[in-house]
Amino acid sequence: QVQLVESGGGLVQAGGSLRLSCAASGSNFRIIYMGWFRQVPGKQRDLVAVITTGGSTNYVDSVKGRFTISRDNAKNTVHLQMNSLKPEDTAVYYCKVRDMRGDTWGQGTQVTVSS
Repeated sequence: QVQLVESGGGLVQAGGSLRLSCAASGSNFRIIYMGWFRQVPGKQRDLVAVITTGGSTNYVDSVKGRFTISRDNAKNTVHLQMNSLKPEDTAVYYCKVRDMRGDTWGQGTQVTVSS
């Protein structure tokens, strides 16, 4: 079973930056991809960015050019560098890991961008 620990959320003014991190631990897991999703109240949880073990990335259009996902395979850690933040980026951000046994979600971290 995979356990995830997220960190790095908070309150920031529009135009500012935040860095989210998610560390995966456990035994006998082989990660396929790690990523970040976000959710606002009353709406579905949506993809923000994912990165595979091989380094391939995918971003939602609204964050391209502003957010960067990166990964440390040796430490099973994924980071999301968020620059030029906008109020519409306000959400709870969830880390997700897919391995050979399925998906594991983090507990979520709040990101609030004030205008």
